Amino acid sequence: MKRLLLGIAGLVVLGALGFGLLAFRPAISPISPPAPDSFAPELVAKGEALAAGGFCTECHTAKGGQKFAGGYPMHTPFGVLYSTNITPDPETGIGAWSEAAFARSMHEGVARDGSLLFPAFPFDHFTKLSDDDVQALYAYFMTRPPVRAPAQAGTIPFPLNIRYLQAGWKLLFFRAGRFNPDPNKSAEWNRGAYLAEGLSHCGACHTPRNLLGAEESGEPYAGAVVDNWIAPSLTAANPSPAPWTEDELQRYLGSGVSVLHGIAAGPMSPVPHGLSALPESDVRAIATYFADVDHAAERAALVGPAVARAMSYAAAPGAGQESDPDARFYTAACASCHYNSGAPLAVRPDLALNSAVNLPDPTNLIQVMLSGVTAAQGIPGVVMPGFAHAFSDADIARIAAYLRRTRTNLPPWTDLDAKIATIRQQASATQ
Repeated sequence: MKRLLLGIAGLVVLGALGFGLLAFRPAISPISPPAPDSFAPELVAKGEALAAGGFCTECHTAKGGQKFAGGYPMHTPFGVLYSTNITPDPETGIGAWSEAAFARSMHEGVARDGSLLFPAFPFDHFTKLSDDDVQALYAYFMTRPPVRAPAQAGTIPFPLNIRYLQAGWKLLFFRAGRFNPDPNKSAEWNRGAYLAEGLSHCGACHTPRNLLGAEESGEPYAGAVVDNWIAPSLTAANPSPAPWTEDELQRYLGSGVSVLHGIAAGPMSPVPHGLSALPESDVRAIATYFADVDHAAERAALVGPAVARAMSYAAAPGAGQESDPDARFYTAACASCHYNSGAPLAVRPDLALNSAVNLPDPTNLIQVMLSGVTAAQGIPGVVMPGFAHAFSDADIARIAAYLRRTRTNLPPWTDLDAKIATIRQQASATQ
């Protein structure tokens, strides 16, 4: 028994040593911040466009904070993480990082000092980026104004906050490597895949995650919950009545507006703004990629009937429904804008076609009704007011239930009251 115990203890020690060797990454020597004029202007410009297409501002800028100075709270099932300062400040940012150190963080999820980064930073996507694109990103960030902004401590509890343990997560879920083009697809498709899977890391929001926070590799783009919104499926399982065609995807990704689906709101609203910095050909490439993911060509014939059904719902709001108090309420509160006759209009989204009304979860519809859509989020100069202060929970529930009942053939939502109360509480907690 003594020998057995000693043997087990020896195996434990050897295992710990082996894990330590697996987790250990050496520090890369600090450098003095390079002079901004040491980078070619065209390289900086390329990096600026890539940073926009990668939505770096969104995660590395706190509300009301300085650009790229970090401090943005990311709520995870394990606690809150705060994004870090990626300005070239040598003490609190990445000013002392060499290009090699920056590339290692992007491709391998390892900081300059050798510590392992938490996967809230999507290095599992950025590992696909080419060396040239990483070089351009480095040039852009190292030419930004330095901001002194120390990192904020998160709330991830012990022992999950031990960065060495990320080596185990990586062993299970991370495979480093550049993007490999699919020889059976077109150059445009491969460009879209590179951008969607790498730079723009679309799966980080639209792919469900397992209990350890890793994306479910067998369910790419199947939909997930992000920042108290639903990121819908991007596959053929998307519940939109009119399937997403390649042209509609390009319009939506390039402008934030789709006549057949609505506008980009919530966590999706920064995406078209970021992608607008990329060449139009890149936006088209992403649309080509996702049109293939959702089998758009095979379902294109469904668009016409879906629009016809929506227009039949939209004809004469309230007509024949005088005895329905919910219809009268909707007509008074919503129909002046959300009423189309003849054909859908981008500035007046038809709710029978809108994804939020057709999702199995009412979260997105409730979020928009409570918070509205600002001009910065949607169509420039066009806003939808929020009704959080004007309508009670019962009012919001009445309109949502009415739309579900009259604009779809889907079963009613059964948890409206509880969902509305939860969303209000979440909004209050984050203000």
